[in-house]
Amino acid sequence: MTAQTPRRTDVVLERLTALHPRLIDLGLERTERLLDDLGHPERQLPPVIHVAGTNGKGSTIAFMRAIAEAAGLSVHTYTSPHLVRFNERIVLNGAEVEEDALLVLLEECEAANDGRPVTFFEITTAAAFLAYARAPADVLLLETGLGGRFDSTNVVDRPAATVITPISVDHTQFLGDTIEQIAFEKAGILKPGVPCIVGPQVAEALRVIEDRAAEIGAPLSIAGIDWFAAPQGGREIIYRDGDGEIALPAPSLGGAHQVDNAGAALAALRCWNAAAFGLEDFAAGLSGASWPGRLQRLRGGELAALLPDGWELWLDGGHNPAAGAALAGTLADWRDRPVVAVCAMLENKDAPGFLAPLASGLTRLVAIDLPGTTAGHPPDSIAATAAGLGVDSIVAASLEAALRTVSGPPGRVLICGSLYLAGEALALDAG
Repeated sequence: MTAQTPRRTDVVLERLTALHPRLIDLGLERTERLLDDLGHPERQLPPVIHVAGTNGKGSTIAFMRAIAEAAGLSVHTYTSPHLVRFNERIVLNGAEVEEDALLVLLEECEAANDGRPVTFFEITTAAAFLAYARAPADVLLLETGLGGRFDSTNVVDRPAATVITPISVDHTQFLGDTIEQIAFEKAGILKPGVPCIVGPQVAEALRVIEDRAAEIGAPLSIAGIDWFAAPQGGREIIYRDGDGEIALPAPSLGGAHQVDNAGAALAALRCWNAAAFGLEDFAAGLSGASWPGRLQRLRGGELAALLPDGWELWLDGGHNPAAGAALAGTLADWRDRPVVAVCAMLENKDAPGFLAPLASGLTRLVAIDLPGTTAGHPPDSIAATAAGLGVDSIVAASLEAALRTVSGPPGRVLICGSLYLAGEALALDAG
């Protein structure tokens, strides 16, 4: 690939990254100060559905967005991280923020901040709030960046609803070593009197959420108690809550776990504004939702062209033990063909925990360096971990080199282990 001239927004984003010595420094004080200087755009937003959790946040938002747009509503979304370019994070009325508009927003926030310490996520979240405050919409689907209690998005003090997707162990250096500690941080998005849709949880996490909700008076709607979503016959799901039962097409996003994410999306939208949605909107949204980098098949691009005829190329950015367990369900359905994993992971991720559920479904694993960072697990370490789990494992010099090692009868390649790797794969595949 030929090197491209950096966009003007990339230059500003680089400057913003240098405003704080640490990439992550949880707390609300810097965000609140900056938003005050900007005239409090967080108080001028459309109705907000605030989403926290460990896994499934982006997919749940993707389903909500698709359903709401099918119903004719205008939708803003805020998600992170981006895969290929920053603009992906800020979607205004269904379209990524335009480059010129983003430049103005970033420079406005940079000027208001006046060189004071602020993290990259804090100042870019402020820029996003400026954008959303200035563009009318029916709803803003707002994803936390990390945790909840001290996440910059948590300055919204009166959302229309909140959602907590499944919680598992991840980001322990910031959120705590136990599931209870992590759940406490996620439950920090709960607000008095604001309903919260709770996705499937382990008992320890659910107990913490329930305790916090009781303490502040936040009504809960809990998966398996107040609402239910389950597959039926492979092509449908059944959703049921206090308003009745409906049959809908199976979710467009791959993996059995997406039924739970779809259910949370349905529950949240029905909780927020049930009258706005008909059965046809739910059906169109579930069958039409898209979320790049989450069990996504790559077809016809430059990476897929490196594989022998008949091989499929798949991509998933999951990177923690719960994500590995979810992927294992997909691998169980792929036993008709060989499966080769191409894997890279950040060094702060639990590689054995991620790989263990996958081991029985893999024919081979090819470990590579995580592109664009020195903070990845050494490929030799990943390969050794996989070998210890009984998987034939090798190391390759790059993603392209890994794909060129594939041979034999038609099978499937799964690029996995990191959202950073997913972004690199999407960029390379596009050429």
